[in-house]
Amino acid sequence: MALLTIREIKERTEAFFLSKGVANARLDADTLIAYSLGIKRLELYLDLDRPLTETQLVALRPLVKRRADREPLQYIVGTVDFCDMELKVDRRALIPRYETEELVELVNETLSEEPNTVLDLGTGSGALALALAKKYPKASVDAVDVSVEALSLAKENAVALELDARVRYHEGSWFSPLGLGEQRYDLIVSNPPYLTEEEMATAEPEVVAHEPHSALVSGADGLDDLRLIFEDAASHMKLGGLLALETGIAQTEALDALAAAAGLQGECMKDLSGRPRFYFARKVRESLLA
Repeated sequence: MALLTIREIKERTEAFFLSKGVANARLDADTLIAYSLGIKRLELYLDLDRPLTETQLVALRPLVKRRADREPLQYIVGTVDFCDMELKVDRRALIPRYETEELVELVNETLSEEPNTVLDLGTGSGALALALAKKYPKASVDAVDVSVEALSLAKENAVALELDARVRYHEGSWFSPLGLGEQRYDLIVSNPPYLTEEEMATAEPEVVAHEPHSALVSGADGLDDLRLIFEDAASHMKLGGLLALETGIAQTEALDALAAAAGLQGECMKDLSGRPRFYFARKVRESLLA
């Protein structure tokens, strides 16, 4: 029996993914074939008529099945590119999204000077803390997460990127492991849970079945964790400090109210598609609450 070529395997895998409702079927097929062969994706196109051995097909088949079962591609290949860094990702933490890269870019555009102290709340894989440690090499960076498993992943990424000496990790919920404001920050960032239960129920299978729900859902209105963050933010911010959040696109009015109640000056920031994806709040005055 004739061996199948890369071209034929690509076509069959893409068609199989399409039948299973996989988004980006062609890209995902290319990525998994290249990953299984230990080559770059673009190298496939230099050798499309190369036949694959049975041993190579045996290595590829379980990867294709996992993706057809709607396991996220990033969990299968084990990495994701984020802000010019390669991060290890697995079920211990949420997969960093492109929108969160936009948050890093917006922070950099917004700050008039480099921060000396940075805090990442709900660090997950460590994406924001590590991106900001890399961008601001003189800054002291703290990262908090309630999940021991997520913190272990973040630390592994820090070591791999040789940034482990730059970031301190704290286990706990939001500001709780940091005390009562002994340390204040120029910049606090977070991509907290902000989906409602209803939104989670209609999310893609990749999200519902594979990513940690605790990193995604935050009560009936998606604001439970954001309320907790705003409640304690001012007492951990320096005067002039910035709180930069990734949020739900229908939460601006509620976030304005939370910022005002916390004594912060807030504003919605739009993503590249024009959606109100981020919320920035400044500490413009000291108050009895902070």
